Amino acid sequence: MTDLRKTLKTSLAEARARLEAALKEEGFGILTEIDVAATLKARLGLERPPYPPYLILGACNPNLAAKALEAEPDIGLLLPCNAVLREGGEGVEILLQDPKGMFQVLPPEKQEALKPVVEEARSRLEKALAKL
Repeated sequence: MTDLRKTLKTSLAEARARLEAALKEEGFGILTEIDVAATLKARLGLERPPYPPYLILGACNPNLAAKALEAEPDIGLLLPCNAVLREGGEGVEILLQDPKGMFQVLPPEKQEALKPVVEEARSRLEKALAKL
């Protein structure tokens, strides 16, 4: 799996706030949220532990999404960029979906058409992660 990651020694709420602020500075907003532990409890009756707090956030940069859709109308299957926040022994681990790795599932000609968008998205996500 290809991702960008960093661990913060802070609470999940603080890590989320910091992540959202850093992403916002890079033009991303949060479109979706999945609280995995709450979903497992609601849908399957599974309680934590062993399900620690685990959030999946769907982040989108509208300008990059528009460019990607223009280059490849089917790209919506790979959007938005996912961010995961999960509690662990060392703190809160933040994982950002690496667009470069994700888009490798596309045929070479489509990868080439999307290359500038992918590179810009990755650069912006790396900058957001560095701000944490």
